[in-house]
Amino acid sequence: MTPDIPAQSSQHLLLNDVVRHIKNLPTLPEVARELLSNLDDDNISLDDISEKVSHDQSLAAGVLRVANSSFYGSNSKVVTIQQAVSMLGMRQVKNLIRLTAISNSFPASRCRNFDFQAFWSHSVATAECAELISRTLHMKHDFAFTAGLLHDIGRLVLVTRFPAQYEQAILYRQQEDCYLLEAEQAVMGIDHVVAGLALADQWQFSEAIHDAIRGHHDPDIEGLNSVASIVHIANAIVHGLDLSLIDDDLVPLISQTAWNTVGLDKAEYLRIFRETEMRFEAINGIIL
Repeated sequence: MTPDIPAQSSQHLLLNDVVRHIKNLPTLPEVARELLSNLDDDNISLDDISEKVSHDQSLAAGVLRVANSSFYGSNSKVVTIQQAVSMLGMRQVKNLIRLTAISNSFPASRCRNFDFQAFWSHSVATAECAELISRTLHMKHDFAFTAGLLHDIGRLVLVTRFPAQYEQAILYRQQEDCYLLEAEQAVMGIDHVVAGLALADQWQFSEAIHDAIRGHHDPDIEGLNSVASIVHIANAIVHGLDLSLIDDDLVPLISQTAWNTVGLDKAEYLRIFRETEMRFEAINGIIL
């Protein structure tokens, strides 16, 4: 049975509608934009990061909050950014910067039934899993984390700029028991991949991030960066491990092309499963 969708919500969006609304989003703060563009630079030092984080209030607050959490077991209160960065280490600070910079760039949504906690849980878990896969492949893991974190960013565009229509897409997914991508296309005429690519253009993300967004559901597209296959598999793993915190979640099928591109064996996958769950449990209790 097809869900009842109000006529005004079932009107399909055009790409121009999405682009126009994206232009109304706040731009990334200068410090956050600079940090995101430089995070994959192996030559950047902890002192460099400390200085830049100090210039952004929300980033500084997040770093201090994590450093003072019970997870890190500090015997004394961490009061300076330098102390926090030194305690957390390069990987954790970089990942925290990515998460904070992106999450602070979207306004609150009036969309009922959209679970922001679940969205960020899925995004962070996919980022952690993608990083683990890239480490196993001896690739640049910082880059894979960013790609995993941003792969579904188009969903935030749609839910914050078109909340009424997106509410109907969520209802459609629940009633039809289909993938969210299919529900978006049926109700809105546009999906989070298209919206994510429009945002990636507006915020001038790298071509590889474009490819991760474009290919995380369809890594068979010719000419994609291999990070698309990594994110595609990480996304499926996170759904399979039930880390997305979504009721009646569907696990997407894995592309044979992506499977062959990554080429890991059973033991490597089992280790990645365990480490993804461990990392997610730690970061989910502190940040999300």
